[in-house]
Amino acid sequence: MSEETIFREVDEELRRDRLRTGWRRYGPYLIGAAVLVVLVVAANEGWNWWQNGNAARSSDQFYAALDLETGGDLAGAQKALDQLIAQGSGQYPILAKFKQAGLLAAQGKKDEALAGYDALASGQGNQRLKNLALLLGANVLVDKGDVAGVKQRIQGLLTSDEPLHNSARETLGLTQYKAGDLNGARDSLEAVINDPTATSEARQRLQLYVSQLVAQGATPPATAQTADSAASAAASGAAATPPAANDNSAVPAGTAAATDNTAPTGVESSQPSTPDAALDLAVPSAPAATAPPAPSDAPALSTGAAVPLPNADGTQQAPLPGTVTQAPASTTTTPTPAADTTTSK
Repeated sequence: MSEETIFREVDEELRRDRLRTGWRRYGPYLIGAAVLVVLVVAANEGWNWWQNGNAARSSDQFYAALDLETGGDLAGAQKALDQLIAQGSGQYPILAKFKQAGLLAAQGKKDEALAGYDALASGQGNQRLKNLALLLGANVLVDKGDVAGVKQRIQGLLTSDEPLHNSARETLGLTQYKAGDLNGARDSLEAVINDPTATSEARQRLQLYVSQLVAQGATPPATAQTADSAASAAASGAAATPPAANDNSAVPAGTAAATDNTAPTGVESSQPSTPDAALDLAVPSAPAATAPPAPSDAPALSTGAAVPLPNADGTQQAPLPGTVTQAPASTTTTPTPAADTTTSK
């Protein structure tokens, strides 16, 4: 056997000794850790199974209470909800409290229902559930017309970043209507209608509400906006008063007013000098007919042509060269229509 083989066998034996020593030292810990992992997984699975079982039982109890309510047994439904609140698991006790307050409101016990919603809002850590409890409590106050109580509960819900802001505005509008503030109710409902995040169903419903408010005496929304705009313009002084229609001070110097019949100096007036009363009598009510054309046998006159003058015996006189004369005024009277009572000049 060579030395190299002997050294190899010695090294392997030493390695096995170290492994046996390490296992005797750390083996129990490794086995314990493995057992612990198995136990943790088993415990977690058992806990989930137990929770799911309890949630299933709580769900069954809640739906049994709903069935009692549907059947008209409100007292039995309240008893089932009380049992669920005391023994239920998960979020079902909170859901049962909401339902219990709703049953009290349906029975007409408004004060007890309001107390239930307020207790939920004050003792709830979830902000969403708290806001829901505040809104439902405000809905209980609608029939009472308690605008101050409603505003106290929904004041934080009216901002646009709250998911329930449109529902809060509608609740406030209904409360204002119940209190007799028709214009205030119109403004609250119009805020929902003009909100782009509102659903089409909500807009259509609230349009009907606004129409009913206007029918009962509220100012129409368009009229109210116009009145507000006019009031703002009057307060700021932005509205300018236009000059009077017949005020000649606005006419520039040297220009005759449109209603002044006096011709400017140095210009011959085209208006007749007949008084106004005479003009009223002379002007016919029907539109003046145009004069008929001159007879075809009348001599036509050209502008600038030499017209011969007649002699004393009626014969034509030859015109002088280079002279231009004017024809005498015709004595022939042009017939006028019966409707025109004025004579041409």
